[in-house]
Amino acid sequence: MARNSSEVVINSSALVRRLWQYCNVLRDDGLSYPDYVEQLTYLLFLKMSEEQEGGPVPPEFGWATFVHLDALSMHRRYSEVLAHLGKGRGTLGLIFRNARNKIRDPAKLRLLVAELIGSFDWNGLATDLKGDAYEGLLEKNARDTKSGAGQYFTPRPLIDAIVECVDPRVGEVVSDPACGTGGFLLAALDHMRSSKKRLTSSEREHLRTKALRGVELVEEVARLATMNLLLHGVSAESDDDLPISRADSLASPPEEKVDVVLTNPPFGVKGSVTYTKDGKTRRAADDLTARRSDFWVSTANKQLNFVQHVVSLLKPGGRAALVLPDNVLYEAGVGTAIRRRLLETCNVHTLLRLPTGIFYAVGVKANVIFLDKTPPASKNGEELLVYDLRSDSRFSLKANPLKREDLGNFVEVFRQHVTGSTICAAVRGIKWRRFSHEAILESKDCSLNLNWAASQLKGAPALARLESISEQIANDLEAALDHVRAAAGIR
Repeated sequence: MARNSSEVVINSSALVRRLWQYCNVLRDDGLSYPDYVEQLTYLLFLKMSEEQEGGPVPPEFGWATFVHLDALSMHRRYSEVLAHLGKGRGTLGLIFRNARNKIRDPAKLRLLVAELIGSFDWNGLATDLKGDAYEGLLEKNARDTKSGAGQYFTPRPLIDAIVECVDPRVGEVVSDPACGTGGFLLAALDHMRSSKKRLTSSEREHLRTKALRGVELVEEVARLATMNLLLHGVSAESDDDLPISRADSLASPPEEKVDVVLTNPPFGVKGSVTYTKDGKTRRAADDLTARRSDFWVSTANKQLNFVQHVVSLLKPGGRAALVLPDNVLYEAGVGTAIRRRLLETCNVHTLLRLPTGIFYAVGVKANVIFLDKTPPASKNGEELLVYDLRSDSRFSLKANPLKREDLGNFVEVFRQHVTGSTICAAVRGIKWRRFSHEAILESKDCSLNLNWAASQLKGAPALARLESISEQIANDLEAALDHVRAAAGIR
């Protein structure tokens, strides 16, 4: 029977509260946010597998083998189960690889197993409820800035707006080569599922098993992403065809091309590995190197390498959106070379300048670059639309978080730009301008740092500098308050 939307919201919220109740039990045992989300992942997966007929966990290592034991025996058996399942392949291997029992107090584990998780029928819940509740738990996890969990979490309103612009379609394959907990992939899945009133059985099967491909370097985060997709009804046809891979995306050229790439690669300029095109680049003796014959230039800059990787990953005519820091727009040397090749080989059609205060790391200045892998022969008078949401926008994670409606005008302008329509937005000249690819390519540094908005503020440029300084102070104060609250145990 269909459920109305208000019922879904109420049940999702209640389920998040229930999961958070479990987290409080684990926090009392001294676990960090990532650790207790990880332990909940193990226990929920074991419980839901037990409720399924022919579930993925072998019965001899399933939930029933420890649920009725006393606290000490349960603690010992649960550790044995994790150790065995971690040796498996496929989904089990990815979720449980290197898993270990971090719950020190046997009584706390028994409380979770017997009285909290074990008393609830998880498979009786709809897929969207389980998935939304799990995502709510991950979002709470991301707010723990002390543990660094927020680095894997892109604000959902931003993800939704990006996905709406790129418009992944049923039958396409969507990839995120730095997928974190899977936010972009799941937003793409929701978008594709709702794009047609009726899906054929083959379309539903493609969405379930083939449409999403993610890669995550950090094992614990890949585990969370896998569970997240499973709770949203995404699985694999075989153990060798998992939607999430635990790997380094940059280590080798992609084996398969995809239709759409949506990604927020890790920030930080210098990586530990220099990726070189020909293997002959001179380097320091202590540098690690890897050969990528598909790359344009050799560099250890992670963001610039991800730009090259994304272009290589796309099929001809494919579409991409990348969240990238400011330095990618203006960095000299290899940065100039990469921007030039990018404009020569792709239609880089839109740049969204993001405001600060929307990410869990303080003071991050980021942008979203939208591009199509259009063959150079079809390029004719292309223009880059730059939309500035930064200069006169102020957001913070708690007092004024970014909302989907804050990006509504951008999405409208984006659609009109990519379809060649006349842009009728009232904010023209203040929020956005167009720049020809030809003019950018003719400039010495091929800079994409095309910011004009500061000159339109009253009292510019002094006021613009003052506002920038004030914004940084506000962000620093907010971060300091978060640390004080964490130290005091205030959540």
